Amino acid sequence: MQNRSSNRIVLVLGICLGFLPTRPACSQNATAQPVASGIDQRVPWTTSRVVGTPDPPLPLRAVRAFPKLTFDHPLYILAEPGPGKSQTASRPERLFVVEQHGIIRSFLNDPAVETSDVFLKLRDYDTYGMTFHPRYAENRYVYVFANGPNSNAKQKWNRISRFTVATTAPWACDPASEKIIIEWESNGHNGGDLAFGPDGMLYLSAGDGTTDSDTHLTGQKINDLVSGMIRIDVDHPAAGQGYAVPPDNPFRDIPDARPELWAYGFRNPWRIHFDPQGHLWCGDIGQDQWEMIEIVRRGDNYGWSIVEGGHPFYLERQRGPHPIVKPAIVHPHSEARSITGGVTYLGQKFPEYHGAYIYGDYGTGKIWAARYDGQKITSLQEIADTPYQILGFGIDAVGEMYIVDFGGPLYTLERSPRDGNPPRFPRKLSETGLYQAVASHTVEPALIPYSVNAPLWSDNARKERFIALPGYSQMEFAEEGAWKYPEGTVLVKTFSLEQETGRPASELRVETRIMVIQQNEWVGYSYAWTADQTDALLVEAAGADRTYKIRDAHGEREQVWHYPSRAECMVCHSRAAGFVLGLSTRQLNKIHDYNGLRAQQLTTLEHLAALGAKATLLTADEKPASNWKLPKPVAELPTLADPADPAAPLEDRVRAYLHANCAQCHVEAGGGNSAMELGIKTPRDKARVIDVVPLHDKFGITEARLIAPGAPDRSVLLHRLSTRGRGQMPPLGTALADPAGVKLLREWIEQLR
Repeated sequence: MQNRSSNRIVLVLGICLGFLPTRPACSQNATAQPVASGIDQRVPWTTSRVVGTPDPPLPLRAVRAFPKLTFDHPLYILAEPGPGKSQTASRPERLFVVEQHGIIRSFLNDPAVETSDVFLKLRDYDTYGMTFHPRYAENRYVYVFANGPNSNAKQKWNRISRFTVATTAPWACDPASEKIIIEWESNGHNGGDLAFGPDGMLYLSAGDGTTDSDTHLTGQKINDLVSGMIRIDVDHPAAGQGYAVPPDNPFRDIPDARPELWAYGFRNPWRIHFDPQGHLWCGDIGQDQWEMIEIVRRGDNYGWSIVEGGHPFYLERQRGPHPIVKPAIVHPHSEARSITGGVTYLGQKFPEYHGAYIYGDYGTGKIWAARYDGQKITSLQEIADTPYQILGFGIDAVGEMYIVDFGGPLYTLERSPRDGNPPRFPRKLSETGLYQAVASHTVEPALIPYSVNAPLWSDNARKERFIALPGYSQMEFAEEGAWKYPEGTVLVKTFSLEQETGRPASELRVETRIMVIQQNEWVGYSYAWTADQTDALLVEAAGADRTYKIRDAHGEREQVWHYPSRAECMVCHSRAAGFVLGLSTRQLNKIHDYNGLRAQQLTTLEHLAALGAKATLLTADEKPASNWKLPKPVAELPTLADPADPAAPLEDRVRAYLHANCAQCHVEAGGGNSAMELGIKTPRDKARVIDVVPLHDKFGITEARLIAPGAPDRSVLLHRLSTRGRGQMPPLGTALADPAGVKLLREWIEQLR
């Protein structure tokens, strides 16, 4: 898939309390040698009151549309033109799914369908979208948006091709019928959509084709096609071309301008759609702070990269020849991270949304409905919140809607069930059933404490972590990758700051985060501790900031602590990251101090029967089988180095640091808008980070590289880690750079050759 702009970082959720001890870190009374298990006997957790949601229920929820089908990185869905309900058994309605890696599949629009057919397969190209000619029933033409060739890493092209569809079963595309209509160079932010307008012209969305910060300065140019909305006539091509320029295109008579342009100033327009009134809607992916929905008009300039979502970005850059138009809708990154344009709902299941424009977000899984009166947006409502990576919307012949999840399945919407007497979600930490006494920071004895080998940097905060499993429930062990958890599991973490650096007695608890799985979906919540430290109060869905005064060697300073929004939590705790970040075999394969007893965590979890071959929900009366054992001795299981351990090899420490702080986004489909992969299992030579020219902003660094061997000052990764503000990494959750992490990375880069 193209580089997406959802800038994401890790926001580990949980809560820290104290399991009998108030500080689970090694104490002075800890035994010199580890014991067999840090906890002798498991206590079932029966006091949970973390049920339901504190937020009003949204009207709709996503459900599998075709439960027996799944696809390989699907991006797009659309229906074959036809008579809808009147279609015959010999030609029932077909739906088409565009997969990323050059394959388009078709299948019958039947909830029980079990198979799909290959409609088209392209070699060496990624496929982004397709559309049918308005007279498809007569000419059998289909148009496909692709980018490649993948075999050329340095230069790629967006290509629009026309294919002819067979008139007999299985009604597939003939690859030999390809006619290339138009091409333009695009090496990222490719846009990737196409649609015929009510005027019969073909419209194409083109991203800036380069990097995050428009370093080639294409956004405000009208002498190229990138960063533009293209409008061409494919029915009356000019001599020797696959198309003609319509005579009413706005830039046709401007010297040096590309006459194919209809509008410009887009960053990465992902999904376009004409509504029944002929308005052209466009989801435009933002970069640092904003996501945009634009209603595109003839000759308009949407401002990239002078502005982002109508807000200042690079005001000093040369503007295009037309005034900048503001988007119809903007979402801050506390709500959305990588917008996906939608469709007009025309079905009958939800009459209240008939005629509304429905769109969503890849990063947060949220879905909205908007109405437009021809001049302005008259209503905007969040209608569903899903855990899915939404990359496309489509409607069938009767106007019902489908949602494309990059993970593979397709979804549709149904009404959320109405509970006449929903449980009251705890507004105070003391109401969660996690604590015996909040003021003394004493948790229920059923909670299992844990620590990690490579902690996430959290602005000098000390963290305590716990697992709360209902009854005698078990987690599903995985040697590599994410573990799985039973319904009702709560993960908890508390953050504490020293008011005077180096004096533990001055420590204040500032936040407790919990992450709970309900109905197979993870949700995160934050609780802010009161000034008197007797309780913590639930933070509203939008998040919050609070300023603390900290004394250090330089005197008194102010430190802003950010309580993440619910959306921000799930941006980081995404499916690509396995939702849960700290609980993994590599992170937990270590010795932990259990109230003065040092023991191996994995062995302790095995002894307590908290792990198993499958995630299992068990009550306090259903003790699990005690014969499940770890598949290998712990010494043979994978682990992470402690980045702070000078005795560990430098390379291992750096890889562990990057894995814990960066890999949640910088993995395949993780949302990090970079090609690098920083997970611990990716070999260094496959990580696409050493001596690689940045795809994004070079920050004025001469001969910049992501990592420049032997040259820390030319290394953009180190620069972004070292600074706060624009371009900082991680982009969320931290107001301070990590001095130890910066030092570690600098030392490692210096010795690379």
